[in-house]
Formats: sequence, structure tokens, C-alpha cells
Amino acid sequence: MSQRPLDILNKALGSSVLVGLKGGREFRGKLSGFDVHVNLVLEEAEELQSGEATKRYGTMVIRGDSVVFISPAG
Repeated sequence: MSQRPLDILNKALGSSVLVGLKGGREFRGKLSGFDVHVNLVLEEAEELQSGEATKRYGTMVIRGDSVVFISPAG
């Protein structure tokens, strides 16, 4: 049985994810919420450059229309 994208996001709640945005920015944090527009709430969010954390934000809301990808942050 195939899974829908929002089902997969629901399974990722509470775990660490990597989020890529338009313009090439990347953020890592614990996914604590999302909605049908893929607006995301990340806790312990940090911005990454070349895979290294450069700035910490704490709790962050990312607007869904700027998201390019969401991946498990291994």
C-alpha cells in the first residue's frame, strides 16, 4: 500500500529532519508540527551551511511554499 506525503510527515513527528528551502538554505530540527500546506514547526532548529550548524533558532515556523525537500536528518 502506498503512503501519502502527509502520512509520512506524520510518522516523522518528534524526530529530527533536514529541510531544504528555495534559495538553497537548509535547516535541521525536530519536527513538532505541520499542516496541509506543509507549513512546518521545528524545535531546536539550526541553519546549516556545508553540513555544519551556523546559527541556532530554537522554535521556528517554516512556510510551506518555500520548502523544496524534507528528509530524515541522520
